[in-house]
Amino acid sequence: MRKLLCCTVAALVVGVVAVRVSGDERVEDRVDRLRRVVREQGRQLVELEAKMAAIQGATADQVRAVMAEMGAGPEGNPNDFVAYWDNGIRLKTLDGSVKIKLGGRFMGDAGWVSDTSLEDALDEDLEDCVETRRFRFYASGNITKCMEFKVQVDLAGDEPSLKDAYLKWKKLPAVGSVTVGHFKEPFSLEELTSSKYTTFIERALPVEAFAPSRNYGVMAADGVGDNLWWAVGVFKDYGSNEAECEDGEYNMSARVAWAPWYAEGGKQLLHVGAAYSLRHFDGTSGPRYRSRPEAHFMPRLVDTGTISFTDWAHLFGGEVALVYGPFSVQGEYIGAYLNQDGGQPGSFCLGGGYVYASYFLTGENRKYKNGAFSRVKPDKNWCEPGGYGAWEVAARYSCLDLMEGGLGDDRGRMQDVTVGLNWYLNPNMRVMWNYIHSCVDRSDFDDEADILLMRVQVDF
Repeated sequence: MRKLLCCTVAALVVGVVAVRVSGDERVEDRVDRLRRVVREQGRQLVELEAKMAAIQGATADQVRAVMAEMGAGPEGNPNDFVAYWDNGIRLKTLDGSVKIKLGGRFMGDAGWVSDTSLEDALDEDLEDCVETRRFRFYASGNITKCMEFKVQVDLAGDEPSLKDAYLKWKKLPAVGSVTVGHFKEPFSLEELTSSKYTTFIERALPVEAFAPSRNYGVMAADGVGDNLWWAVGVFKDYGSNEAECEDGEYNMSARVAWAPWYAEGGKQLLHVGAAYSLRHFDGTSGPRYRSRPEAHFMPRLVDTGTISFTDWAHLFGGEVALVYGPFSVQGEYIGAYLNQDGGQPGSFCLGGGYVYASYFLTGENRKYKNGAFSRVKPDKNWCEPGGYGAWEVAARYSCLDLMEGGLGDDRGRMQDVTVGLNWYLNPNMRVMWNYIHSCVDRSDFDDEADILLMRVQVDF
């Protein structure tokens, strides 16, 4: 821009000098010539401003073309980065071979629990609480056009914890993609939907109890057409930042998701899915299933303890979701089938499920991508003219049954009814309110509690 203005001034100076040295030229002709020069320079300035404005949000090919017209060479420098905003900080080279995303999330929670006899049954004070639920930063993107990476850490809690850390090879024959590192196992629609996009503050009871979440492993995944996705992988349990050094205990997880009905760009869709996970234990340890009443500051009220008399556990899940404009429903059932060893013949099954419905009062709809749900974008953001953000109401019922088998007194059944209100100020900010009525039926007591949660969330 500065170069162009200097050229304009120089052209005007040359024009004035030419007027002075050309004594034979009429004054009217000189004035007309100067006007033409000024008009041409003004036209070029307008074009340049339009081209610079077009760079933001443009594709790599469009950016390369604009840069070439602005004098960056016939193809531009392919290693030059363009920075822009797309619900987060984005960087990309002009040839599109490297794309970087920088982002994070903050979730600040507050919780209140009613005075209840549950405190006497637990012999524990249940107090109101505020906490930083999640405080994460990540970097992800493409190293080349066929290779992807992500690194994410969580700074909430007593010490930093590793979340995602993987490499993904894409566009491979037969298998589509292969991911190696630390990431979520392919199991459960609710678990695979990021906490940034879940409808309720905490995931449902059976998801917390059974879904394996993140572990180290290798996974192959691909899509078939535009509405079918599958994934299968082998994983090893990893529950801390320290090395896990044990023989065996490898697990296999697989999931398939299908959208047989997908219309109007996702405003209307039907999702069905199924998942299976085979968990292996070395005989000295075993699985443990437990859950809080859908509030992170609450204690785990039902707990099987470590089940040491089984070498294998079979997890299975079924999922269904329907989106019809602003209205949606979603449900899952997750079960665990265990064989008893060590002199305790037979087998038993634990399980639970949930179902919920939500409705956008302002007309938006839940977004769906690659077999899970993603970011909601208000039609009009808060503070825009006539904009109130997006408002969503929701209600959920969930249950969990851990009563089977020769387990400890902490085993039991729990049922939660949750009512929620979500306010999406813009695609990157929301405020959430949840009211939870939780009923606990254990072998040693039967009680209930009322809980109120609030969350302030910023993510990019």
